[in-house]
Amino acid sequence: MNKVIIDIKIESDQYLKQYQQPNCMVNTRSRDGRTIQFPANILKPFLLHDGIKGSFCIYFDQRGKFQSISRY
Repeated sequence: MNKVIIDIKIESDQYLKQYQQPNCMVNTRSRDGRTIQFPANILKPFLLHDGIKGSFCIYFDQRGKFQSISRY
């Protein structure tokens, strides 16, 4: 399984306004410099009153399909 590590900071109001749309994608850069895109809904379990902040490890299969995410 492949993985990518991202650092992210999204305020709660920004997430609720922008990222809760159906099929919404997040575009960001990984720590190793790759530009990545993933479904915003995978971040929902990490949404707190002050937003989503921290480092996360996203795991995906050989085809690039999302498998899981965890705090890093």
